[in-house]
Amino acid sequence: MRLIFMGTPDFAATALKAILEQTEAEIVAVYCQPPRPKNRGHRLQPSSVHALAEEKQIPVHTPLSFKDKEEVTKFQSLNADIAVVVAYGLLLPKDILEAPTQGCVNIHASLLPRWRGAAPIQRAIQAGDPETGVSIMQMDEGLDTGPVHCVATCPIETQDTASTLHDKLAEIGAQEIVKLLKDFPTTPPTPQSSEGVTYAKKLHKDERQIDWFQSAEIIERTVRAFTPWPGYGFTYQGDFIKILEGKVISQASPESPGTVISPDLQISCGEKSLFQPLVLQKPGKKPTPVKDFLNGLPIPVGTQL
Repeated sequence: MRLIFMGTPDFAATALKAILEQTEAEIVAVYCQPPRPKNRGHRLQPSSVHALAEEKQIPVHTPLSFKDKEEVTKFQSLNADIAVVVAYGLLLPKDILEAPTQGCVNIHASLLPRWRGAAPIQRAIQAGDPETGVSIMQMDEGLDTGPVHCVATCPIETQDTASTLHDKLAEIGAQEIVKLLKDFPTTPPTPQSSEGVTYAKKLHKDERQIDWFQSAEIIERTVRAFTPWPGYGFTYQGDFIKILEGKVISQASPESPGTVISPDLQISCGEKSLFQPLVLQKPGKKPTPVKDFLNGLPIPVGTQL
């Protein structure tokens, strides 16, 4: 089987590694996003997939788009049987989707048709879903609308953040794609249901400011959903304070939302609920337990955040 792999971040690299180690597929090319400047030196660094492909001496392509006919022709000339797409970062036009003889399959981190779109892991946690999973679908021109070959579920634990759930789903996706590639001719896809469709909109930095009029339960879930990025927190004395861990306090609050009601930073929220940050982080500083944080930066009772 001649295979093209298309992906960029760690989530995709986990799948690529599994395909290399556990299948007999011949990976004829890897497509990923171009190297980006990172860290303080802003030096260009290849993505996780790019680095792994170079290590395995697989040809790497990093087109900015497929609008150029030359890029499409180059892709078609690879004569692939199938393309595996995982968090690639570019929209694939019809000419690309139809170039491999078996088309393109995509590893998507949700139980389709729930949470189609860009941020399924974060939106599932934020919404309080009890479980999520991985769907491998045959790609079409829609947004995660193609028929599904296989599904694997994963519970969302009460302590899961986007980071921990990402790692679990990456491993599940890797094993599912290995099984599918081995049984591909005998695993026809099933059309997605038209019921239960939701969309996981892309995360933005402008979402990171806590709305204290939400319930403490929603705030706690969003803290976990937005860890590690974009972060969720509040502004105090000009600094954005990121909350990395918190808990719901099981008693009613008499104060208006956003009011600090105790020396250990219990904060009134919507629906008369209470939320307490447990681990906080100032810009450029390390994460700090709430007690130590308040020793360095007291936030008095009665403060309106």
